[in-house]
Amino acid sequence: MAVKVFIADDHYMVVEGIRSMLLTEMNIEWMGHAMNAASCLAFLHLQQPDVLLLDINLPDKSGIDLCKEIKEKYPDIHILGLSSFNQQSYIQKMIQNGASGYVLKNASLEEIVKAIEVAMRGDIFLSSEASVTMRENKDAQIPVITRREKEVLKLIAEGLTNKQMAEKLFISTTTVDTHRNNLLSKFNVKNTANLIRMAVQFDFI
Repeated sequence: MAVKVFIADDHYMVVEGIRSMLLTEMNIEWMGHAMNAASCLAFLHLQQPDVLLLDINLPDKSGIDLCKEIKEKYPDIHILGLSSFNQQSYIQKMIQNGASGYVLKNASLEEIVKAIEVAMRGDIFLSSEASVTMRENKDAQIPVITRREKEVLKLIAEGLTNKQMAEKLFISTTTVDTHRNNLLSKFNVKNTANLIRMAVQFDFI
């Protein structure tokens, strides 16, 4: 079954360039484009793509904020951040807000197709340049966690409840909850899903 792709970007040449590339792919169905956040949300209200290529700088709203809003309303949509800016803070914020990856606007067809495939698998894709940026900034940004917090983090990723973790680690559920809250704070995220995303990003799990 073809992967349904939609793009939200206010630069017509970018939209047309990506559209013309993706039209050559047999397993990709082009659903159309939106030039701003409002029209993007209006489209999504009627039908949802499998993958949304989302410009992080739309004229009426930050794509970073829009990413979070869309993921809350339509969690099954895989969002790929699309940008000319290869900055660590933008990349990290998009991933924290639920994006499945980050692609630069100068990406090749091969890279865009790979990003779509990786997103559809439920994994995180970073374009080669974005990946280099994250590695270069990794030491400065990586959270410092204790051995016990790392154990709790791995068990969270395995889907264990607080009670199950407490039994496995021979500690109280209150202590598990403290470790969980410390992890959310250190990774600067608000929920378990984003905690796991960032933990994977930093190679903790």
